[in-house]
Amino acid sequence: MTAAALLAFTGLAIVLALTPGPDTVLTLRFALRDRLSGLLAACGSAVATIVWAVLVAVGLAALIAQSAELYRGLKIVGGLYLVYLGVQAIRHARSAVEAVTETAPIGRRRRPTAAFAGFMSTMTNPKVGLFYIAVLPQFVPHGDDALAHTMLLGAIMAAIGLAYLCLVTFIADRANRLLRRPRVTLWLERASGGILVTLGVGTAASTVLDA
Repeated sequence: MTAAALLAFTGLAIVLALTPGPDTVLTLRFALRDRLSGLLAACGSAVATIVWAVLVAVGLAALIAQSAELYRGLKIVGGLYLVYLGVQAIRHARSAVEAVTETAPIGRRRRPTAAFAGFMSTMTNPKVGLFYIAVLPQFVPHGDDALAHTMLLGAIMAAIGLAYLCLVTFIADRANRLLRRPRVTLWLERASGGILVTLGVGTAASTVLDA
């Protein structure tokens, strides 16, 4: 693989990372609760990106792309999962306010949930796998070790996505420290939860209507 090809893919990965999506909203929601939770959600998303690269390399993602039923099913599951996360955010908005006003250790108890949520949000997004299928063949040299090159490109994409989400986390944490008021925290929790619900309902509904 040439340096020019790596540079071109890196630029494409940066553009993709900067495009807001469910992973950005989800990481932002956890980051507004506490910085480490946001970082764990970002790490979970990055790990899922690597897993998608493995699936593409072994051909499982291609099978999903060829099966309309599997693709729609995965999109519906992903949409419902986003709805679940959004509803949970709205339900626990008051708890987030208490964590801010009383410095309760609620964030610590939910940090494993943040990593899992980030992982599942990306894993249930078949567009990640389809992106790999559509784009990676243009950068993997013919006749070389496809698995090794696919994993290299997947690692680059995961690293760039992780860096972007970490930046989102630090910005959100900084803003949250400047605006650490119960009413602001309550509004932000409910707003981010509402966005997740909207994204989830839109994904699931569009999949059902297109069936």
